[in-house]
Formats: sequence, C-alpha cells, structure tokens
Amino acid sequence: MKKIINQAQNVVPEMVQGFVRAHHEKIQQVPETFVLKQKEIGKQVALISGGGSGHEPAHAGFVGSGMLQAAVCGQVFTSPTPDQIFEGIKAVDQGQGVVMVVKNYSGDIMNFDMAKDLAEMEDIKVGTVVVDDDIAVEDSTYTQGKRGVAGTILVHKILGAAARKGATVEELVALGEKVVENLKTIGVALTGATVPEVGKPGFVLGDDEIEFGVGIHGEPGYKREKIKPSKEMAEELISKLKAAFQWSEGDKFAILVNGLGGTPLMEQYIFYDDAMRLLDAEGVEVSFSKVGNYMTSLEMAGISVTLLKVEEDWIEALNEVVDTVAW
Repeated sequence: MKKIINQAQNVVPEMVQGFVRAHHEKIQQVPETFVLKQKEIGKQVALISGGGSGHEPAHAGFVGSGMLQAAVCGQVFTSPTPDQIFEGIKAVDQGQGVVMVVKNYSGDIMNFDMAKDLAEMEDIKVGTVVVDDDIAVEDSTYTQGKRGVAGTILVHKILGAAARKGATVEELVALGEKVVENLKTIGVALTGATVPEVGKPGFVLGDDEIEFGVGIHGEPGYKREKIKPSKEMAEELISKLKAAFQWSEGDKFAILVNGLGGTPLMEQYIFYDDAMRLLDAEGVEVSFSKVGNYMTSLEMAGISVTLLKVEEDWIEALNEVVDTVAW
C-alpha cells in the first residue's frame, strides 16, 4: 500500500483538520466532532448530509451557501455515528428545521434515523430524503434496494437552491423525493480501492479487466469483462440507463460524468464525448453537463454516469451560483 498518510487510524481527523485549515474562510468544524459546517448560515431550512470518508470531495466539498449547511464525516467507508449526526443537526438548525440527504446504505439509514429521533426530542423538525440512484444491482453489500451514489450531488444542488429561496422542510422532502425518482446512475471500475486500515484493495481486477456496476465502496457489480474502448463502455452504460428510463425523443436530461478517484480528467472528457454522441443519436436533449471528481472511491480508477430527467426549474437550480469548495 502506497498512500500519503501518517498513521492509518488518524486519516479522518487529519483530513478534517487539513480541510478546515485550507478552507477556513467558508468552513468551520463543530468542536469535538467530524462535522464540517457552513460558517455563516442564513435564515433557512438547513441541509445536512454525510457518510463514510473516502468519497471526497463528497460531502464536505459541497458545504456552503446554495448547497449543504453541514457534512458529517464518518470513518473511511463507514457511516457516521448518530451522536455525530445529531451534533451536526443542532449546529445548523436556524429554527426552520433540517433536511437530511442520506445515501441508501443500511448503516447510514439507521444512524441518520437515530439522529433524527434525538433531534425531534429537542423539538427540531427534521425531514429525510433517501437517495438510491445506482441502477447496477439491487440488494448489494451494505444495502437493501439500490445504492446511493454520485447522483446525490445533484440532489444537494437542487435542494440547496430551493432551501436558499425559503422552501419548508415538507416542500424540500417532496422535491427531493421527486428528484430521486428521476435520477439514475451506473458506473464501471478499472481497479479496486484500498482502505488505509485494511492495507489491500477491496477487490482485484486483472490488468486487462473491468467490472461494470461496482459500488463506491467496492461492492460487487453485475459483470466483469476484458478492457474495451471508451466508446464501448459508454454504449454499455448508456444502454442500461435507456432501459431504466424508457426515454422518448425530446426528453430533457442533466448529465454528470463522475471520476471515481483514479481516473484522469482527460479520460473523463473522452468518455463524456462518447456518451453525448450516443444521447444525441437517441434524440434526447442534454440541458446541463458536469464532468469531474464529485463522489470518489479513494483511488479507484473508473467512472460513473448519472442522468437526471429534468424540469425547467431544476435546470435553473443546477446553474445557480453557489459558494462551496468543490462545485
């Protein structure tokens, strides 16, 4: 294992410390926690998200005006504890309530729900939006049903715009559920990822192998094949998205091509171009595009593609200027 770290058990606290020092003008740490919050929060419903570390810039990179008000950092690939989430809720509540955006993993669902119960005992109104955008497999490791992956970032963006405009907890939950219904993601991995305290990759692919549908914690995908050109990978992934959406010519989408940590931007843009050619041929309209590393899996080489069937005001929300580190 080669990593730029000190001691494996100190990776998260040292990462959090470095993040806060680098971005102190925007972000502050809630004392005695791994919660990173927006420094100055306006009078609004606050959005909070989080999960295991190792997916940077998710989620702390999306804390700021127009997106999240706090992110809770768990240990690597491990859900944050209920008490940490509860401290995050209390730190950002402005009296309007809090909405939690939670990826669909068993530990995350359980711990965020427990934190919600604790908050409601202190009369803080809390709503929950569960993101399950990964169409690769059902009922994989860590989850019942579909996994929550990179599409979560688009949920943060659209809900963040609505919260900043004054939407209530109930309105944000309803909007979030509608966005999730129209959100689908699928990916391909070229290598595994190494959790520092484990010291070896979670799975191993041969030099000439790829695996379609791998999750962001290295959960199994749906098939392993020999390496193929970007065009053929795009054909595989876009065909799965087409089957899931059953789209019609003229439908409008947002697209997010997301690097999993070890894939150069050069390759991400090649893949984006190949995916766009396929979508053009299908006659669907892409109204918003984003390419880059938004929800990674440590050093995993690979890519995911997210499509969101959009409404006009969602496009406006995706294009709104925000004050975050990573958007």
